[in-house]
Amino acid sequence: MQGTTRDDILVAGGGAVGLACAIALLDAGRSVRVIEATHVGAGASHGNCGTITPSHAGPLAQPGMIQTALRMMLQPDAPLYIRPRVDPVLWQWLLRFAARCNLRDFEHSARAKGALLNDSRVRLAEWIRDLALSCEFVESGEDYVFRDAARMAHDYTEAPLLRDLGVQVEVFDGPEYEALEPALKPGVAGAIRFAGDAALRPDRYVDELARVFREKGGEIVEGCALQSIERDGDAWRVRTTTGTYRARDVVCALGAWTPRLADAIGLTGLRGAMQPGKGYSITYDPPSRVPKHPLVLRERQVCVTAWPSGYRLGSTMEFSGFDDTLNARRLAALERGAAEYLHEPVGPVVRERWFGWRPMTCDDIPIIGPVPRRDGIWLATGHGMMGIGMSTGTGQLIADLVTGRTPAIDPAPYAPSRFA
Repeated sequence: MQGTTRDDILVAGGGAVGLACAIALLDAGRSVRVIEATHVGAGASHGNCGTITPSHAGPLAQPGMIQTALRMMLQPDAPLYIRPRVDPVLWQWLLRFAARCNLRDFEHSARAKGALLNDSRVRLAEWIRDLALSCEFVESGEDYVFRDAARMAHDYTEAPLLRDLGVQVEVFDGPEYEALEPALKPGVAGAIRFAGDAALRPDRYVDELARVFREKGGEIVEGCALQSIERDGDAWRVRTTTGTYRARDVVCALGAWTPRLADAIGLTGLRGAMQPGKGYSITYDPPSRVPKHPLVLRERQVCVTAWPSGYRLGSTMEFSGFDDTLNARRLAALERGAAEYLHEPVGPVVRERWFGWRPMTCDDIPIIGPVPRRDGIWLATGHGMMGIGMSTGTGQLIADLVTGRTPAIDPAPYAPSRFA
């Protein structure tokens, strides 16, 4: 047990968002320490598909989603699965989520997410270049692939809004796309390409953020879990599992664990505002035929990403609390879904089977900014499935807010005060 140490800024959370905040704060002239409950990149930052997607501005809460979710409750391997159980907090969250499944709220959330995704997309390319981040980044675009023409027509109804948000949208018919993408089996109805999207290997990206932060003079304390935050004169006293710290500002980038620390943060409304959304992925050595672009196999909601160092199938959304079992049935659904579309759906060697919890807010908008009535405590959480793609923009927004500079984007949609 160490004694009390004094920091300018303490960042709680060593994933992509927390480390991006730490780097941006260092670059703003502040001294920063990061604490991480387990090890860097242990959470949702590790095993997602690594796509950088302004095209994904549309929120999960959309018209018709409630009916879809209810149908899928009887299918444990469905892309979206809510495990039936008695959980008042979950049902409170679902009611708030359901209330936003309308066109007006859909567009509001999409515009908020779009602003942060677009800002982050530009910053990410700059960080990759300026910080020499070695993470297999490629400005590849991303393709939605369809085997059902009706589903493609439905998804294309979002194109006008996405174009209004600055997203490039291209459309291919089935034969045209099959000629462009030989990794696919025959039977493609068409594809939608988002040419401005990109991809990277997320575990390497997080490792590189940690490397840069340390090289800039920051310290990361692993195996150090946040327990409480209390006022102590002109600073905050932060108690952890390995000791006590004092800091002028505390940035909580705790991902899916944020609701469990709502009392420590001083915003009890977080308990009903967020749920852990469990995602899965399988990483392989690359097969001999890999897609030329990252793909979303749309009817099966399977994301396919290939890097020089690996090949990954991922996605799915499961609301089962903090259940920590690796569900073999849901992992197998990824492989079955990929097999419907791809000549070689899996790689020759499995390197990792993974699950992780994404921090899902009831409005699908991140929570970024000051905690009401807790001057000096800041939140950077609730990024859902977009944590990697929103990391650099979130880091810069937090740095601007903490230092009193004018932010590049309007911070109002992300304000924690909406859950006060």
